[in-house]
Amino acid sequence: MTIQRFICNPLQENCYVVSDESGECVIIDCGAYYHEEKEALAAYLRKNNLKPVHLLATHGHLDHNFGNAYVYEQYGLKVEICAEDQQLVEQLHEQASNLFGMDIEDDQPPTGRLLQDGDSITFGTHTLKVIRTPGHSHGSCVFYCKEEGVAFTGDTLFRMSIGRTDFPEGSWALMVQSLKSLARELPKETIVLSGHGPQSTMADELQYNPYLR
Repeated sequence: MTIQRFICNPLQENCYVVSDESGECVIIDCGAYYHEEKEALAAYLRKNNLKPVHLLATHGHLDHNFGNAYVYEQYGLKVEICAEDQQLVEQLHEQASNLFGMDIEDDQPPTGRLLQDGDSITFGTHTLKVIRTPGHSHGSCVFYCKEEGVAFTGDTLFRMSIGRTDFPEGSWALMVQSLKSLARELPKETIVLSGHGPQSTMADELQYNPYLR
């Protein structure tokens, strides 16, 4: 499995393209905002002859979904997101205006599949498991590939830190439960690829992250 990271938009969000030998790929958290970021994504897909088959979002916040309209326009994919964050992802214009004083020119596409805890997402020869992790938002989730030992944790778990819980849809109590669940479910050797910042491993997080100790 090949994973390419793109660092996007003013909030330095991590967008991932995950592919395998089949040529199929998934795009996770497409935060591409600037024209150059969208072009870089498209160029990578062209160069590697990749066919996007899923557009996934770990949660509904704006910085992880700037590029949804572009992906829909170019590849016909609707964003797949946990049901509890459907309203958030459908209110990107309001998020842009109210939280960032920004304006999004693109009309937002309809939402695709609404994900539930335990759902499977397949592409090529690989499968991603949906693990609901409410706390940063009601519908936050992690995409876990067991056979490759990789977890895309969005804004739930960062290297040596965790996501904020002070947004209106956040919850510290739920975040604590979600972190305990991840600590039980993800093996220590799991590579952690988060929504911002560098990668880590569950072993390092369990040993050094003050929120998991």
